Amino acid sequence: MKGTATVFIKRLKVLQSDDELRKIQRYFKPEDNGQSKDDYFIGVRMGSLFGLAKEYLDMPVAEIEKLMESPIHEVRAGAMSIMGQCAKSKKCSPERLKELYDLYLRRHDRINNWDLVDLAAYYVVGKYLEDKPRKILYKLARSKDIWERRTAILATAHFILKMKQVDDTFAIAELLVNDDEDLVHKATGWMLRTAGDKDRTRLLEFLDKHAAAMPRVLLRYSIEKLDKDQREHYLKLKGAKE
Repeated sequence: MKGTATVFIKRLKVLQSDDELRKIQRYFKPEDNGQSKDDYFIGVRMGSLFGLAKEYLDMPVAEIEKLMESPIHEVRAGAMSIMGQCAKSKKCSPERLKELYDLYLRRHDRINNWDLVDLAAYYVVGKYLEDKPRKILYKLARSKDIWERRTAILATAHFILKMKQVDDTFAIAELLVNDDEDLVHKATGWMLRTAGDKDRTRLLEFLDKHAAAMPRVLLRYSIEKLDKDQREHYLKLKGAKE
């Protein structure tokens, strides 16, 4: 019974705290902080949730899917933490990684907030696609769903950090550079900045092409690690366009 969704949820609820719930409600947007019966928080500290998830890395995929179906946000975060930590582990077999990847994409409808994407996209999606065609990321980048688009760009973190490959990051950023959503802007800027750590020339070329028109928050995230003169240069380009 230890590896079941039922037991996990029971143990998670023991960690509930009203003080933590108040903190969460200040941090997340109103539509995400417990005002919907289909998606609400109960108040569990993320560190405690991650620690609990670490005990369930061998949970069967069918049980993880049950966690993903929960209306409780922290339960779904637990599912994504299990998936992400398992995929990250050297003990994760190729067969297990494929199961997690397939579940992630098949139930992306339940991955409906930035934190849920961030907990697993890097390891589950990026790691699985390391030695495989990556057309799925371009499909996700063109999706109408904001969280699928965020997955597309964040999955490339694995290619950057573990493989020193930046081509997909810059190509997907081209698709997302004019996105309408702030949380896609932030993720794209974050990955551009990270790719720039490996290939500064490519980042500067991208900025030369797009800085004047790209959303301001995307630009600011992208240029954080540039020197002061470079940051001011690109911000002036943006200002002149506005």
